[in-house]
Amino acid sequence: LFNQLSLPLTMLFAGVTQTSSSPTHASAPPNPTEEQPPLNTGSLSFPWSHLRLPENIVPLHYHLLLHPNLTILSYIGTVRLELQVQNNTNWVVLHSKGLRITTATVLDQNLAHLSDQVLPVLHNPTHEQVAIFSPRVLTGGQKYFLLLEFGAELGEGFYGFYRSTYRTSTGETRTLASTHFEPTSARMAFPCFDEPSFKANYSISIRRSPAHTALSNMPVTVVLDDGLMEDRFAVSVRMSSYLVAFIVCDFRSVSATTASGVKVSVYAAPEKWEQTHYALKAAVKLLEFYEKYFNINYPLPKQDLVAIPGFQSGAMENWGLITFRETSLLYDPTTSSASDRLWVTKVIAHELAHQWFGNLVTMKWWNDIWLNEGFATYMEYISVDTTYPKLRVEDYLLDTCFVAIGRDSLNSSRPISSVAESPTQIKEMFDTVSYNKGACVLHMLRHYLTDQVFQIGIMRYLRRYSYSNARNQDLWDSLANTCSEEEFTSGGHCYSNSQSAKNYLYAGEHLDLTTMMNTWTLQTGVPLVTVARQGSRLVLKQERFLRTTHPYLWHIPLTYRTDTSTSIHRHLMTTLTDSVEVGEEVGWVKVNVDMAGYYLVHYDGPGWDDLIQLLKDNHTALSFMDRTHLIHNAFQLTTAGRLSLDKALDLIGYLRSESHTVPLLQGLAYLEAFYRMVERMDIPDVTQNLSTYILWYFRGVIDRQTWSDKGSVSERRLRSELLSLACHLGDLPCLEQAQRSFTHWLDSNSTLSLPADVTETVYSVGAQEDSGWASLLHIYTLSLSETHKHKILSALASSRDTNKLHRLLELGLEGEVIRTQDLDSLIVMVARNPRGHHLAWSYVQKYWSTLVDKFQLGSFSIRNIIIGTTGQFFSTEELTEVRVFFESIHEQASQLRVTQVAMDNIQKNILWLQRNLGTLRKREKILKY
Repeated sequence: LFNQLSLPLTMLFAGVTQTSSSPTHASAPPNPTEEQPPLNTGSLSFPWSHLRLPENIVPLHYHLLLHPNLTILSYIGTVRLELQVQNNTNWVVLHSKGLRITTATVLDQNLAHLSDQVLPVLHNPTHEQVAIFSPRVLTGGQKYFLLLEFGAELGEGFYGFYRSTYRTSTGETRTLASTHFEPTSARMAFPCFDEPSFKANYSISIRRSPAHTALSNMPVTVVLDDGLMEDRFAVSVRMSSYLVAFIVCDFRSVSATTASGVKVSVYAAPEKWEQTHYALKAAVKLLEFYEKYFNINYPLPKQDLVAIPGFQSGAMENWGLITFRETSLLYDPTTSSASDRLWVTKVIAHELAHQWFGNLVTMKWWNDIWLNEGFATYMEYISVDTTYPKLRVEDYLLDTCFVAIGRDSLNSSRPISSVAESPTQIKEMFDTVSYNKGACVLHMLRHYLTDQVFQIGIMRYLRRYSYSNARNQDLWDSLANTCSEEEFTSGGHCYSNSQSAKNYLYAGEHLDLTTMMNTWTLQTGVPLVTVARQGSRLVLKQERFLRTTHPYLWHIPLTYRTDTSTSIHRHLMTTLTDSVEVGEEVGWVKVNVDMAGYYLVHYDGPGWDDLIQLLKDNHTALSFMDRTHLIHNAFQLTTAGRLSLDKALDLIGYLRSESHTVPLLQGLAYLEAFYRMVERMDIPDVTQNLSTYILWYFRGVIDRQTWSDKGSVSERRLRSELLSLACHLGDLPCLEQAQRSFTHWLDSNSTLSLPADVTETVYSVGAQEDSGWASLLHIYTLSLSETHKHKILSALASSRDTNKLHRLLELGLEGEVIRTQDLDSLIVMVARNPRGHHLAWSYVQKYWSTLVDKFQLGSFSIRNIIIGTTGQFFSTEELTEVRVFFESIHEQASQLRVTQVAMDNIQKNILWLQRNLGTLRKREKILKY
């Protein structure tokens, strides 16, 4: 079989039709009869000096043939690129990284050679580009073909065309090959124009052994069998290179068909096939929802979802072949909790939304990646709320925005639309700002425009830019429904300028969507609106939250409610100061109703006292979202020094009466964060004080929890988080019940099914004993459920024995027992352990180069490691240590925005502690309720 890997180009394309529009490969013309010497390259220098490719040549169609060898872990390939030349040139410049290009040939549109000499291939590794020189000029306006033969090793990491393995229950290790190209790694698999605006069609063929299955974006049309299988896939739609995908594996699948005839299949390792059924049901349901919501049919005949054993991110939206981390796709009812089910549903919803946002319409360049990721994140909530209302996905939207505000309140934040040129800068764009803030700004915009206008605007955007690329401005134009009178009268999804003003809740106000939205996408930070009563008017002032070096101005769609009306009042604030009439008789005012807007609110004067009293007297006068929003705002303002911690603690004093999960967990989360902070800092008096207070104050709700999986999703989430915290705080009844459950589970040889919602808590308690820890590690190696393994790993990392934590980190670095894909999560788990935060940071410093080799600079994993370890620091000494380390890796650190984010976080922690530790020490202040 290996010999066939080295077939010459002519043999690889032998017997295949020559029409360039065919879904199969065109054959190459015969090579010159005598081997010609290469052109002299001594006088040639690389013709292009920019990171982005020249636009004088556009790819139209790739004919790609690949043959991976899963035994020797390498592959060879050939690609025939059909090119449109715009201007006269002798050079073809495209991307290639880590590939051995062995032959380059240029043909004219009649498939005739332009040269009888071997064409030189010049490399620019810094820019990940190659250039092929043609001695004859390629003429503008003409089509040509570039034929390249190449080979490479199957990658060891998680990018390009890489290898992965999984273990069967009998201990056999099996190998597969899979791809991950976003954002800039298609060039690691085959030479290509690896930028999102270079959309083209792809005809892909893959050679494999009969024991394997090959998958790609499109369905297989032809399978050739001459002892070695060759799968030829149908021609793809026009798409960007980062969406191309192919897999060679031995997986099993389960399939169903949507109402519109799309075949949906879910693939997994054979022994995990039983865990695919929930994903299939969810994918069909969600795909049908999106077809109706966007009013555009899914354009491919099939949609595969594949659980990859070694996968760095959560999932990747390759068109027609979505790849997932196993924990994001597989659902085992016996070991998966209610939160696990919601997670799987949301990830599937996110990736399917991308089939329209990102795949059908793609951002012009990576500076606007939020057009992909912000939309997909927001569509999770719209789609899952409709298709799976019992999952109560809306309970999580506020938290999405709270996370965004946490990042956006730092000096090191960035605008949603930011400059990104190098691959490292581009990878860093896949962050909280693009995903979370993008989603929250869209949520605000949807409430501003109304659901119907928002939906119709999206339809127009998707139709107008299908199979093309778009910028921010294109979205605003589509959402504002601006179009020519001809388009309007012909029934297009738009409104004339005169008609559009009638379609908004903010009636009578001038609508300039571009100006408004530029204040949200081109500025850094989150606004703080300060509200003060002056007689019958509400006086408003806006500024950037936390630190400001110059005035910032947003166009803020304000909403507010008062005690005199159930109506939601609206006002578009476009100046630094403003005021609205509310009436003398108004008692309290709540601004930013249900946190539909992406801004914080501070109530000057008696405003906070009025709301604190309202929550004590009748908290249900406000929605659960408003109550949660008030809690979040109050504690954020304590961080900024705008509100005392005493006042914030007063605000959550009503929580004993709270019955809704979301505000209850929000208030509890702040108390838990304070506890974990002083626990890490080893301040015994405050630690004991807080522990006693939390357990005393929430005694009633803790005691009401059952150790089961009964109840709604919200009830199950509350149970899971409350019992986990209670045991961590040393609550005796909790510890005793967890220990009993763990003992029974071990005695049953782990055949007893623990309630999934409390499994992690039970394991964490059991892991504190040597025998329990050893048993859990053994079971970890045997488990076939990645979700179950994640719970075990979390428990193992909670050990108070630093030797055990050190051993875990060693296992993570080895990558055998604990997969490399889980190493970043493991490091963060150890860092969150009060006995492990310095150990984890020392490990990161010692193995920094190894970690970058494994995960790539700028990747989510590297950012997760940096933020997860340094975020545990609260002292100036630790800040200095982190700064010194970043200086020691200056060449890499200078390319990363996340290093400054880490420094800002530590400085914020130090400042918070200086302001508030005294309050936490005053027992009487905390226990006054």
